[in-house]
Amino acid sequence: MTDLNHTAREDLAVLLADIALAAGPAVMEVYAADAAVSSKSDGSPVTLADERAEAIICDRLARALPDTPVVAEEMTAAGRQVAIADRFLLVDPLDGTKEFITRNGEFTINVALIEGGKPVAGAVYAPALARLWFAGDRAFVCDVPVGSGLPGRAAWTAIGARAAPERLVAVASRSHADAETEAFLARLPVGERRAAGSSLKFCLVAEGLADVYPRFGPTMEWDTAAGDAVLRAAGGVVLTASGAPLAYGKADAKLRNGSFIAWGDPAAAARFR
Repeated sequence: MTDLNHTAREDLAVLLADIALAAGPAVMEVYAADAAVSSKSDGSPVTLADERAEAIICDRLARALPDTPVVAEEMTAAGRQVAIADRFLLVDPLDGTKEFITRNGEFTINVALIEGGKPVAGAVYAPALARLWFAGDRAFVCDVPVGSGLPGRAAWTAIGARAAPERLVAVASRSHADAETEAFLARLPVGERRAAGSSLKFCLVAEGLADVYPRFGPTMEWDTAAGDAVLRAAGGVVLTASGAPLAYGKADAKLRNGSFIAWGDPAAAARFR
């Protein structure tokens, strides 16, 4: 396994950010056209935006990192299998397809690099919100209109998760409410609840705008990797039910995640286990 230094990780974060941004126009073109929706074999929705964005991202990754395998949501759904290596890329070209369909803008383009089971760099772009989060060793956010490239460093704002206050701000899925989430949050001193779609929930915790994000429903590794990379770089943690960090490259589980809790403050994660 290559041990990336600070400069290398930041360079990778910038690369992944540029690639996520490149897919933005294709997604927004379909969004503006109110395109038809089809279904995958598991019944989940897919749009032309998913397919176009994935093609753009995978093409650019193949040219920029030709020796690094790419695992992407739509190619996997189509039955194309990629051997999982110690170092590989995870792509979710459109996380929050339900948000895309309901047209609330809370969908994201996600690209992450995994090394040794951990997300070491990632980018989350919300084109309808013109907002980009990206991270290597450090996490940043900036405003990027669709069709624009990554601005210079002066436009980046470094972000960090906050120490948990006495009354927590919890963020949960807008489209996937469930009894387990309600039961978990009922045990915590929650003073405010927010709803958000897609990987935006990780980003809210990473920016210190929320403290905890529980997820008990099913997710895949590409759903979480980029947001997890941003949150980890911002000082947060994403833990499984056993208290272990969420791991990547789970070939035996076909890249499925179990339940997890994303925390901004690791001390709060330990306190409320």
